[in-house]
This record gives sequence, C-alpha cells and structure tokens, in this order.
Amino acid sequence: MNRLAIFDCDGTLVDSGASIYRALKAAFGAHGLDCPPPDVSRKVIGLSLVEAMATLAPGADHEALSRTYKEAFFAMRQGGHVEEPLFDGIVPLLDALAADGWLLAVATGKSDRGLRHCLESHGIHDRFVSLQTADRHPSKPHPAMALAAIAEAGAAAESSVVIGDTSFDIGMALAAGAGAIGAGWGYHEAEELAAAGAHGIARAPADVLAIARHWMEKAA
Repeated sequence: MNRLAIFDCDGTLVDSGASIYRALKAAFGAHGLDCPPPDVSRKVIGLSLVEAMATLAPGADHEALSRTYKEAFFAMRQGGHVEEPLFDGIVPLLDALAADGWLLAVATGKSDRGLRHCLESHGIHDRFVSLQTADRHPSKPHPAMALAAIAEAGAAAESSVVIGDTSFDIGMALAAGAGAIGAGWGYHEAEELAAAGAHGIARAPADVLAIARHWMEKAA
C-alpha cells in the first residue's frame, strides 16, 4: 500500500500570511469595512475563502468580499508584490519523505491557479502526485480533499498523514481517518493543534518524518 504525506500549503509549505493580510485589508477597505487585526485574521488562513470571510465578517456579503479579495491578490501578484517564501526546511523534508518512500500531495484552501503558481515559483510542483484545492471541494475540516488525495495516490487512510498548521487541517485528517501531524511553525499555536487532536506536533519540518513513521507503526 502506498504511503502518502498530504501537505497544507499556506502556513505549512509557505509563509504567505503577510501577503494574504495585505489582500484581505484591501478587500475589506473596498467594502468600507474595518479589517480584523493580523493576529485574528491569520486564524482563518486554511479555510476556503468564503468560509474565511464569513468568520471574519459575519454580517457582510461574503461572496462579494471573496471576489474582491481575489482581485486584490491577483493585482498584487501581477505587480510582483506577493511573497510566499518556503519555510526553512521544507525542501529537505520533501526530499526525506520521498527517499523514505512516501508519495506527496497538497490539500489547500487556495485556488487551483494560486496553488500552481505558488508551487511552480519554487520549482516543487512536480513533486506532488495529487493537488486538491477549494475550487473542487468543501472547506476544511471536511475530509473531501484528503480523501480525494488518498484515492488519487492509490493509498489508504491508515497509510496517509496530513501535515498542517491549523486545527482545520487536523480536523480534516481525523475525519478522513488519516494521521494528523501539526506543523508547529505555522499560524495556529501548538496547543491549538494538540487540542484539535493532532497525533503529533512537529516543532520544525525536520521532525515530521519521525512522527509519520510512528503513525505507520501504530497503524500496522
């Protein structure tokens, strides 16, 4: 049975929080709304866009806010103002997982276009056998993205792990029956990830492989 490591993108593979907040602030401003501060806004990163807007601005037009956000982010990207650097240690982690026989996938609240651009800009797009986005699935923590990745990779839930930095990622993993590894370098605190039910917390990317192996030993 294939082993599969499913990564979240924003806050796990890449540190995109600052760019996301700039686009969010522009979208809220265009609708005459006060944007919640960064420490509040970063907590919804990982949700699909409409769900994120509904959380941050319950009484607003979430669809309209989402469209304006997409326009703002696209304009920023066209102007070369989007910064989505890989977190330190991500490439060595991908190398280590591949060398250990794991297939790689992504499950993210990004759009197909946004994910492709992000991964291609870092030269890692072709490392992943499955790319699941909010364009085709319900928002996390619904398990649809994880289940689709597992099926596409020819894996099984018990031979798969999700690596993500939010309680939404942990919830998705648990709902799919997969291992849940908290990315402690991301946007939710390690305590939140543990409270959500993570099977292990990686303080840095270098910690992930050992936790993934432990999940496989328990599942065997």
